[in-house]
Amino acid sequence: MSKQRINIVWLKRDLRTQDHLPFFYAELAAVDYIPIFVFEPSMMNRMDCSKRHLQFIYHSILEMNVTLQEMKREVIIFHAEATEVFSYLTKNYDIDTVYSYQESGVRATWERDKEVTKLLNENGSKWQQFQRDGIVRGIKNRDAWDKQWYAHAYEPIIENNFSPQRFDFSNPFPLHEELKSEFSKYPDVFQKPGELLAWKYLTSFCEERGKDYSFKISKPLESRRSCSRISPYLAWGNISIKQAYQFVKHHPNFVNHKRSFNGFLTRLKWHCHFIQKFEVECDYETRSVNRGYESMPYINDPEMIEAWKNGTTGLPLVDACMRCLKQTGWINFRMRAMLVSVLTHHFDCDWKAGVTHLAQLFLDYEPGIHYTQFQMQAGTTGINTIRIYNPIKQSKDHDPDGIFIKKWVDELRNVPSAFIHEPWIMTEIDKSFIDLKTDYPPPIIDITQSGKTAREKLWGFRKNKEVKTDGMRIVQTHTRNNRSKRTI
Repeated sequence: MSKQRINIVWLKRDLRTQDHLPFFYAELAAVDYIPIFVFEPSMMNRMDCSKRHLQFIYHSILEMNVTLQEMKREVIIFHAEATEVFSYLTKNYDIDTVYSYQESGVRATWERDKEVTKLLNENGSKWQQFQRDGIVRGIKNRDAWDKQWYAHAYEPIIENNFSPQRFDFSNPFPLHEELKSEFSKYPDVFQKPGELLAWKYLTSFCEERGKDYSFKISKPLESRRSCSRISPYLAWGNISIKQAYQFVKHHPNFVNHKRSFNGFLTRLKWHCHFIQKFEVECDYETRSVNRGYESMPYINDPEMIEAWKNGTTGLPLVDACMRCLKQTGWINFRMRAMLVSVLTHHFDCDWKAGVTHLAQLFLDYEPGIHYTQFQMQAGTTGINTIRIYNPIKQSKDHDPDGIFIKKWVDELRNVPSAFIHEPWIMTEIDKSFIDLKTDYPPPIIDITQSGKTAREKLWGFRKNKEVKTDGMRIVQTHTRNNRSKRTI
């Protein structure tokens, strides 16, 4: 008995129904198809994965299925290793073509893809992968990359239409009821997943919130409203870079808020720029981008690392940011950079001690951005300007009245603004006039002295011969046309 011939749309970080090339080509094909998503136990158990990520994915798919069910289609959710799923599919169906976007993921996903490729080849099936958001696979340097990216950003938006599925499919690897239950409990404090919400956020940004984007981007409190807040939707593909770029570029308010809107568009390109770096060199995940820094010594004090993770460092803005991130899944870029800087510079800890912790907390976790940016802020590229953020100065500059701090560090709620950035300078007399709710720890480290020590260490180590040599390799691989510009 001959097997039924089918095609497959394999969804990964592209959980949307529009501007979607795999869906577009699957609909053009003469062979009918099923769209699938695979929750892989090995990926779910990784240290950079957390329940909030899985919940966001699950609810994004549920929203897609509401739309697709009107066309008598649905995304079929598997819970098994991808190789198990495709082994079953190739044994029971005649798979003509698998359509998907290329995934600029961690090494584990790359190795998984190679196994799936081998399995499909052995069964005579094709795998057509499309570039995602202008990220180019296989390039050796950045010559002409900018021009190619802009060409992609201006390509027409794909309008996807769906035909009814013409065959029945029984899923042998469904989600267990326990997992369904866990995934269903999506916390109200997180941004809600899905295509509709992505557009709601982007629309409100262009219509009202975005006018203050450039002016409040560094403020931990105000940025929660003035930033676009579409980063989770970009990370999980509820909206494409191209859709976001063209919507903002052509919005009627663009002429009214050029500075802010252009700043946003620039960051969309940076988003892809960093993913492109990771696509070329995914070892950013496990080793220093500049190999010379692998030999740099660190204190790696376990108590400091735990205090940083728990938001109990005694540094108000650091603790407020970590607690906010734990609760909501989002803080702005400057505060993210400050958290990394405090851990790696002031606390003298290896970046590897904190990189997966923040990955778990970021609702918008994107490997290509996360690992490259984490190392950039940790100063392990050997070519970027070393940025050591003083959390007290950041606090005074960007949360002058301590409103953000008081919101997230309950122990400091009644501390006057004069002391909110450095509560340890209060005298006993000062404290007697304040109703302190509970004890707040003194700072775990002297910020001034630790900053001085970190600067001497980092600039000194940059003179290391291996750091200099590998820095030249990084410039050749990751910078654009003008090799004299050391910007990556």
